Amino acid sequence: MSRWVRVGAAALLAVAGLNVMSGGTPAAAADDCADAEVVFARGTDEPKGMGQVGNAFADSLRAQTFGMDIATYAVDYDAGKLQLGTGDGAKDAISHIKSTLASCPDTKIVLGGYSQGANVVNIVAGNPIVGIAWGAALPSPLAGNVAAIATFGNVANRAGTKLPSQTALFAGKGIDLCNPADPICHAGEGNAWSGHTEGYVPAYTTQAATFAASKLLAGIDHMGPGFGQTPGYGQFPGYASPPAGSDHMPPGYGTQPPTYDPSLSGFNPSAVAGLP
Repeated sequence: MSRWVRVGAAALLAVAGLNVMSGGTPAAAADDCADAEVVFARGTDEPKGMGQVGNAFADSLRAQTFGMDIATYAVDYDAGKLQLGTGDGAKDAISHIKSTLASCPDTKIVLGGYSQGANVVNIVAGNPIVGIAWGAALPSPLAGNVAAIATFGNVANRAGTKLPSQTALFAGKGIDLCNPADPICHAGEGNAWSGHTEGYVPAYTTQAATFAASKLLAGIDHMGPGFGQTPGYGQFPGYASPPAGSDHMPPGYGTQPPTYDPSLSGFNPSAVAGLP
């Protein structure tokens, strides 16, 4: 019996060796690849991980992509108050994207960042803010694998720097959301720090997820029952009024699924009054 076990094991090893020599890829390798991956850079002083905005964005994206396998990756960088780590964050994001696509070329990338993390995304998009952010951009051949890009509370709104959604690298794929009560990205009266720290979940994270989901689902000509509706988003229980520090929400907030409003994603040059 032991002889036949050894013979059987040898045969299996021989088949595996032939498969590798012929360039074959085990089926399990494809099964391990996600349909999409959210690569997100957290905000200043948030603990390592995706951060509150990144987690809310990813959760909402999963809810709106109807069973797609959505993985996540938290950009590894020093998100301290001095904001000296954004270049390293961009390098880490780019390195991870390269590694992911090398093993899973069909996985779509959804790139995002909040607050200082939005600066990381600015660099990846090729739009570093002079004096704040520096580093190399994502190589253009990989841009086609990026399905969507989203930033929240991006200081580029006030710095006069081109936003990720406005760069040729991500043309038509980007959304940059600024809460009008957020002094980091919006110049004007009524700004409060709470508009930056508390003004993006769930309204803007859901709006950005709706945008990203539309990009991930584009070109899919068949989905299961209920496709085209966002289950569970008829209203937002517990949010009868806007989050603290925010006096503006997207149209229909609290009564229907948030929709992408292009008027909220750009920045008005006439409103730029210099950095705080």
